[in-house]
Amino acid sequence: MELNVKTLEGKDAGTVSISDAIFGLEPREDILARMIRWQLAKKQQGTHQSQTRGEVSRTGAKMYKQKGTGRARHHSARAPQFRGGAKAHGPVSRSHEHDLPKKVRALALRHALSAKLKSEDVIVLDQLVAAEAKTKALSGAFASLGLTNALFIGGAELDNNFKLAARNIPNIDVLPIQGINVYDILRCGKLVLSKAAVEALEERFK
Repeated sequence: MELNVKTLEGKDAGTVSISDAIFGLEPREDILARMIRWQLAKKQQGTHQSQTRGEVSRTGAKMYKQKGTGRARHHSARAPQFRGGAKAHGPVSRSHEHDLPKKVRALALRHALSAKLKSEDVIVLDQLVAAEAKTKALSGAFASLGLTNALFIGGAELDNNFKLAARNIPNIDVLPIQGINVYDILRCGKLVLSKAAVEALEERFK
């Protein structure tokens, strides 16, 4: 399969060959959903916690005598039913991570790339390089390409001027090829790959 390559100025820069095994799959929503759930679970801090009966700072003395009051039997004021007491079955600090096989993660990335290509939301640029770190100049180039919400994937090393100029533009993200992931691909409107990124993906999945 061949894709047209453009320059950052919108001019034609030839074509690039892409593999059907990476960009030509029929996207499976179940695999993509599993991958996104895995990614979001991995990002959760898991630091939410409430106090148990053993952690509440409150007296442990018996509230009132056992018999003769006509009231229910109670011991500690730390019990969950009392104001200022502990929380029953509250959240505790834990990891939300769960396992997902490495082959499924690799397959999910290929399905995400295929889904973007199928919806005609993939653009290939010859290189992600800016002459100077000026946000105004780069945002003008993006506007001419019709890019208002996009994820840019460069090679192993990103051009520093491009990275600095793009970081202040809303809804524009820039990642090296090592940082490509399913969640960011599906979250963005357009996926913009450099030729170096396409070559790296072909090498990774060959």
